[in-house]
Amino acid sequence: MKKLLLITSIYLLFTSLFYAQEDNIKTTSFGKGILDIVAKDSTWSMNFSARLQFLSTSSWNVAGDKIIDPSQEFLLRRSRFKFKGFVYDPKLTYKIELGLSNRDMSGVSEFTGNTPRYIMDGVVMWNFHKNLSLWVGQTKLPGNVERVISSGNLQLVDRSLLNSKFNIDRDIGMQVRNHFTVGKEFVIRQKFAMSQGEGRNVTTGNLGGHQYTTRVEFLPFGEFTSKGDYSGGDLKREKRPKLALASTYDFNNNAVRTRSNQGSYMANDLGFFETNIKTFFIDAMFKYKGFSFMGEYADRTASDAIAKNSDGTATGDIVQVGKAYNLQAGYLFKNNYEIATRYTQVKFDKAITGIDLQKQITLGVSKYIVGHKLKIQTDVSYLGAKGAADELMWRLQLDMHF
Repeated sequence: MKKLLLITSIYLLFTSLFYAQEDNIKTTSFGKGILDIVAKDSTWSMNFSARLQFLSTSSWNVAGDKIIDPSQEFLLRRSRFKFKGFVYDPKLTYKIELGLSNRDMSGVSEFTGNTPRYIMDGVVMWNFHKNLSLWVGQTKLPGNVERVISSGNLQLVDRSLLNSKFNIDRDIGMQVRNHFTVGKEFVIRQKFAMSQGEGRNVTTGNLGGHQYTTRVEFLPFGEFTSKGDYSGGDLKREKRPKLALASTYDFNNNAVRTRSNQGSYMANDLGFFETNIKTFFIDAMFKYKGFSFMGEYADRTASDAIAKNSDGTATGDIVQVGKAYNLQAGYLFKNNYEIATRYTQVKFDKAITGIDLQKQITLGVSKYIVGHKLKIQTDVSYLGAKGAADELMWRLQLDMHF
């Protein structure tokens, strides 16, 4: 019922806007939004778009030379509305993204008001001086490159094990961003964020300390075409080699969740167990004439990884400390078919977490009909984990972004 009311409200909003300012509404080409609206006095604008991902997944367990225990599911992986534009001044912009699929709204708890987590992004960005910008609101933190790449612009069906286990995702707070050029084309970007440290859509306030994130990016050969360092595959077929090298350091002071601002809450007899969690990323992106490469390394540590009660007894919650790396490469043919492969290894501290080494190999094929805005992707993955059955997985996905 709540979802129906939300969709109805959005429909009524755009109907009223259309009739009120018909002369200032423009239709766009596919993939660039459904409507572009500009106020008659040019004091605000809004671009509205929608996206959909339909996913089919089949998986099997592997026992020796036998494939057993088949399972299959269809899933509306993502279904979202996006709004963006400026208010009062073109240098004061905003972005709103709402997630409507069950996966988008998952994570309901007492800390989110026991309501669906509709809001993905709600952020205002002010370019207040030259290349300096201030961001306020909820959005992605400047973490590993694979996480910051939109889920609609991925090279394979979904992100890697490194991302699912180590990423710092979204949070609410403030960010300051800057960039400058050294010489003719060497670009350096700096990003700093101070956030609540509890993840997105938390309504109960700050339970622990705050989270501080710093990221520095180096682009020695200049900017990628169309921000291609934050898009999977070399769809623009860079005519000259392009390289981005970056590092992120994240410090979550008195964190109360098992994966920094993600994972389960570490409750104890006094309320919550608090510990300092540090996450470090190094990543790289390279593109040239249809070939692309992405590499990532992640490392998470904690001042005390075992959650305890006031008497020192363990609660059972464990901070997921460990390391991981991810290597991914692909080649885009002139007919807009792409082949890509990925190798990921996750190694948690077994003495603390009890989790053994995990490895995943993925081979994928994509057909880009209208770039990332309309594409069909499929991949096959083999997951090997010590102490558990190996798994074979096949996925097929349709991605559409108006």
